[in-house]
Amino acid sequence: MQRRQFMAQMGLIAATAAIATAAVPAYAQADKFPTKPIRLVIGYTAGGSTDIPFRVLAENASKILGQPVIVENKPGAGGVLPAQMMQATPPDGYTLAQVAMPVYRLPYTQKINWDPVKDLSYVINLAGYSFGLVVPADSPIKTMQDYIAYAKANPGKLTYGSPGSMTTLHLTMEDLALRQGVQFSHIPYKGNSESMQALLGGHVMSVADTPAWAQYVETGKLRLLSTWGDKRSARFPNVPTLKELGMGIVQTSPFGLVAPKGTDPAIVKKLHDAFKQAMEMPNYRESLAKFDMEPYYMSTSQYAAFAADTVKRERAIIEKLGLAKPQ
Repeated sequence: MQRRQFMAQMGLIAATAAIATAAVPAYAQADKFPTKPIRLVIGYTAGGSTDIPFRVLAENASKILGQPVIVENKPGAGGVLPAQMMQATPPDGYTLAQVAMPVYRLPYTQKINWDPVKDLSYVINLAGYSFGLVVPADSPIKTMQDYIAYAKANPGKLTYGSPGSMTTLHLTMEDLALRQGVQFSHIPYKGNSESMQALLGGHVMSVADTPAWAQYVETGKLRLLSTWGDKRSARFPNVPTLKELGMGIVQTSPFGLVAPKGTDPAIVKKLHDAFKQAMEMPNYRESLAKFDMEPYYMSTSQYAAFAADTVKRERAIIEKLGLAKPQ
């Protein structure tokens, strides 16, 4: 009898403990997080202007979090694959994804069963790309005016490469063509290291990209025709912007980190705080500067609000260019 009472009491204690554990798993997990390596998935090729700063950032964050942060490259599809992966990833904070601007265009360019705003947990915005248009150094095209003149004289024959269809670079070039009344021929690549090799190898006439081209411009292999920011690049001060050339375009492209939908807010905060500290370290700023970029911080709430606003703006741009696909 006593044994039965004892076993019943032990069973009650065990059940109570199990209920208590189940009731507060998020707090317990957040308190101990992380206890294993974290994957950080980016949407572009290794060795490019996205990859190199991310690897510096990951190393910094590893030291802060006390666990390795491992960068994984998933190039292709215009940089949207990491965000798509999050839809089938456990919301435990151990897999993060880079979100680039093409993600916000997905609802209007292809049929998807998830929402880029509602179905991701926004963590932190990190930086913004700078962009430019380059041609080989021996190209007869010397200026942006030459570029547009060639396109007018040779409709559809002036080729340009970008990191993929529906990327910010692709859409900006098509916007430029529309504004100037010309037609370009777009060749999508998986990333900027691939597009640079294509340009240097003579397989494409020009490339619109982030400053993966910078080293080739500085060594005299490529010519930079324009940059796309609000002001001239500090690194290439003699190169005009599209804005000052009267072409009506200013383009930058913020990017940051997300976790899967449903990730515990306490874990999101821990990740935000770690990556904010990591992005403030001098070596991260230096790695961005090599590609003419700067840190661009947005908090978790600011980043989520930015995403919601951007989805609306991207729809207007895509419809203007006639690139929206029937859903």
